[in-house]
Amino acid sequence: MFENLNWWEIGALLMLALLIFGERLPKVIGDGLRMLRGLRSMAQNATSDLSRELGTDIQLEDLHPKAFIRKHLLSEDDEQALRKPLQSLFDDVKQDLNGVKTELDGVRSHLDETAADLRGASRGSMPAETPPAGRPAQRFDLDAT
Repeated sequence: MFENLNWWEIGALLMLALLIFGERLPKVIGDGLRMLRGLRSMAQNATSDLSRELGTDIQLEDLHPKAFIRKHLLSEDDEQALRKPLQSLFDDVKQDLNGVKTELDGVRSHLDETAADLRGASRGSMPAETPPAGRPAQRFDLDAT
């Protein structure tokens, strides 16, 4: 929950909570924890009631509609029959993405080489460019006024 906060930010939040709630802060924290325990027990009671009514063992994760249908209504053969038409499409997309990744790796290496050449040119170690075939070498500065 707090993985994107560093210690300074957590400390600032605690100081802000202390300023807002003052001496009541321990009571507020206790009430919040009591509320979380109550919600957790309500969820466990609901899943146990649902398991008892359906006559099967149900976990909280199984209440997602897709997981419920997959676990309780479809056999493994039915699930495979539903997945089979989409498997070739999945394989094609995966192959295309691997091709794009390969092309991007080539572009990245080309950009790295170009950046290295430009760094070398800024130090004066890059050789003079030769003009493309069919064009005379320019002996004047195009940016000059």
